[in-house]
Amino acid sequence: MSAENEAVVRRFFEEFCNGRRLDIADEIIHPDWTIYEPHDPPAHGREGAKAIVSLYQDSVDGHWEIQEMFSAGDKVVTRWVGTGTHNAEVMGIPPTGRDIRVDAMTIHRIQDGMIIEHTGVWDALTFLQQLGVVEAPAAAV
Repeated sequence: MSAENEAVVRRFFEEFCNGRRLDIADEIIHPDWTIYEPHDPPAHGREGAKAIVSLYQDSVDGHWEIQEMFSAGDKVVTRWVGTGTHNAEVMGIPPTGRDIRVDAMTIHRIQDGMIIEHTGVWDALTFLQQLGVVEAPAAAV
């Protein structure tokens, strides 16, 4: 079961996110999908998943790179890095043209062979610092 669950999550990152294949939502996103992330607006269902992912595909030309993945039971944990260039409004911030790189972790819960829950955190402070919205700390002497 773990290998099958990990394969679904790999498809989420590699095909759905990076491959811009939102059309595979019916195959990998459960109709009752919900996201739990403090930085993102609430979203539900397949259309909600598409909206959240396309937000970052469009605003920062997002790319999701899996660093590490493991699973237990119905959950798959992924440590990943998000990169891109801020080329459209995001979080009310007009495009800056700046490159971004953020570290993140996501726990996906799988039900009926599809992702039903997406719980994650990503380094929003570093993201905002890279966009110049929040001042980065001075280098230590």
